[in-house]
Amino acid sequence: MNTDPSTDPFFALHRDLPREGPGEAADVAWAASLLGLSATARIADVACGPGGDIAALLAAAPQAHVTALDKTPHFVQAAREAWRGDGRVTVLKADMKVIANPYDLIWCAGAVYFIGVGAALRSWRKSLLPDGAIAFSEACRFTDAPSPRAQALWEKEYPDMTDRQGITEQIEAAGYRVLGQRRLNDTAWEAYYTPLDARITALRDGADPALREVLDTAAEEVACWRAHRDEYGYLLSVVAPA
Repeated sequence: MNTDPSTDPFFALHRDLPREGPGEAADVAWAASLLGLSATARIADVACGPGGDIAALLAAAPQAHVTALDKTPHFVQAAREAWRGDGRVTVLKADMKVIANPYDLIWCAGAVYFIGVGAALRSWRKSLLPDGAIAFSEACRFTDAPSPRAQALWEKEYPDMTDRQGITEQIEAAGYRVLGQRRLNDTAWEAYYTPLDARITALRDGADPALREVLDTAAEEVACWRAHRDEYGYLLSVVAPA
């Protein structure tokens, strides 16, 4: 397996995208409104990718300090370049499993599945300030009767995908309570998929077999969601220790 991001076909596709998963500024604003987030809050943007949510986090708390972290070097570089000179933002190359400092809000868009909902919430609890909260989006089924195409995609890409109740049960089992939940809408998905579509098209000509396989997989993911968007998506949960 290729582990060098400079030559990995997956990173060839995902390099220079504005974000690494579905989301929009309205999601951040909604989460912040549930918390009454202080203008000077301390925020962690965990697995930040190229930093697609940093602007929205700062819009929700204009004098906040955002510590954005990701373990992929070129995502870290992209986020640092975008926020260079802004003292409100620190970008670190770090593993999402380990968060060292205390925060009012830990934000994680679409990346909790790397370690699991329960493991993430238990690991991050020690890094919450009093009255602190965690907001995360997680892949979620919205039907009990999926189409074969969607079912095949889930089994390949998200074998542990569950429904809203299943996510809530994991939250509660980790010792948290739900402050609010919201399904990401089509705008959030197109904010990710529209640039990804363009990137797939740009890379088609001259792609070697390994890259073509990655492009085909990504194209099917996009097409499947557009055809079956009522069946699955992301659920954004805002949670606090119980």
